[in-house]
Amino acid sequence: MTIKLELKVERWPIAGTFTISRGSKTEAAIVLCTLSDGTFTGRGECVPYARYGESLDSVCAEVEGLREALANGATRDDLPTLIGAGAARNAVDCALWDLEAKRSGKTVADILGLSSLHDLTTAVTVSFGSVPTMAAAARDFADRPLIKVKVGGEDDADRIRAVADAAPSSRIILDANEGWSDENIVENMLAAAKAGIVLIEQPLPAGNDAILTTIPHPVPICADESAHGTDDLHTLLGRYDSINIKLDKTGGLTEALRMQKRARELGFGIMVGCMVGTSLAMAPAVLLAQDADFVDLDGPLILREDRKPGLNFQGSRVSPPLPQLWG
Repeated sequence: MTIKLELKVERWPIAGTFTISRGSKTEAAIVLCTLSDGTFTGRGECVPYARYGESLDSVCAEVEGLREALANGATRDDLPTLIGAGAARNAVDCALWDLEAKRSGKTVADILGLSSLHDLTTAVTVSFGSVPTMAAAARDFADRPLIKVKVGGEDDADRIRAVADAAPSSRIILDANEGWSDENIVENMLAAAKAGIVLIEQPLPAGNDAILTTIPHPVPICADESAHGTDDLHTLLGRYDSINIKLDKTGGLTEALRMQKRARELGFGIMVGCMVGTSLAMAPAVLLAQDADFVDLDGPLILREDRKPGLNFQGSRVSPPLPQLWG
């Protein structure tokens, strides 16, 4: 049965501004991939990421390059031979999962043999900013069990102390987005340990993190920009304690599941994270995150308005997706 591909670029305004060490943005620009066999339809969403050399145009071109193969019956298992890992493959892979579920009358969870899905506790994010601004934002989240704090600038030790004092009952993850250096990492990690931080994400630039093998880890360190797919995992041993799996990096749920299994075998902790996107982008990750150590799927909460129907968020709790959304 011939599969028809449709692509659409959407822009979803952010509630305010979202800032990390590399810069700020006011909208989530996404690519929506829709696959239809004339009776059933599957959807997948991806977020092109400039850090990895992606743009809306490049991702759309990559997906367009699959049009003929998809029309001729290409499957999820064929994708790695047709397109590299990244946002484009993620959108197509997740759309194929959704289409398979709709055709079979089963959920993706059923297909994967996940007998019972449960609600997850996701981190909520404090954007990078001045010490007083970040402390105020952390104070607003002080009733939330898990907060992710964007750092990666001068005076990070002060930021760490301020946010920890502002939310004393919350578990706090620091995400430096490659913003620390060999010169300040030890000082910042000691400040994090003293403040009771539970995890530090990607403190150093990918490819410039050899020092992580020689310095103490008073707080566990999680790889993000350094961890893309299963084949990366052996290079992270001895440097990182956990990995952040994002579907836009792995190229979809299929590879993410493979990466998660292998990471567990190697002894890594697991975080399941996201780019800033709608509930459609988060839905497959909710399945992946069912046994994760840390969940960071608050992308829709950063938006001014989410897709409808979307995921059901109650505070920091997020429920598994309904089939009307995905899967």
